[in-house]
Amino acid sequence: MSVRALGIAGAVLAGVFAFAEAAHWRSSRRRLGDGRGVVGRRAQPQGLTGLSTEPLTTTGSDQIIVVLGYANHWERPNGINRFRARVGLRTLDPAARSTVLIFCGGAVIGRTPEALILERFARRTLGFTGRSLLETQSSSTWENIANAIPLIDEELTPATTISVVSNSHHAEKARDHLWQMRPDLARRLVRGGDYRFGEHPWVRPIAAVRGLMALRTLDRENAAQAISSDD
Repeated sequence: MSVRALGIAGAVLAGVFAFAEAAHWRSSRRRLGDGRGVVGRRAQPQGLTGLSTEPLTTTGSDQIIVVLGYANHWERPNGINRFRARVGLRTLDPAARSTVLIFCGGAVIGRTPEALILERFARRTLGFTGRSLLETQSSSTWENIANAIPLIDEELTPATTISVVSNSHHAEKARDHLWQMRPDLARRLVRGGDYRFGEHPWVRPIAAVRGLMALRTLDRENAAQAISSDD
């Protein structure tokens, strides 16, 4: 291969990686809360799908972290669930007043609920020793959020902030679901630790394409539902 061809291939590859990084970065900052209803937090009004320029922080808050599970055949967590558990733990803020992790997911394709697999990995392998709750019945992202809401309500205080963690696009989809179900809780949404620059570079482009397609479908469904409700 010629030097020119190598240069073109390198430029294309760099462009793909840049696109993936930008897509994940942007998704990690969308559909967040505006802070209204959170005591001691400045409100930053924004649209449902807007970007938050001054996001809420978890400092001094009662932090709730919702960790979404992924289909798991066996007792050992697969790579995606290991990643999500790690993201949940790196979302922990030492400056938060209190923290609780809510692990979500039923036994979708295996015998053991994904929530239990996530919690075991977090405690036995990652050394997590904090408080956690399990939601073990859900089989979809919508159900993850719907079934986590009663647990969130039990933990809710005036200073509660909420993070939903998964990969960036999936977490954004879940945040959208919370906006649809409980806008009062969605106003408390803060960024999780799902995005780190350069992480999993070979997987990230594929995940970006799939995630953006899923979010585009979600936006079309939301728009159609809005039109239907106006009729």
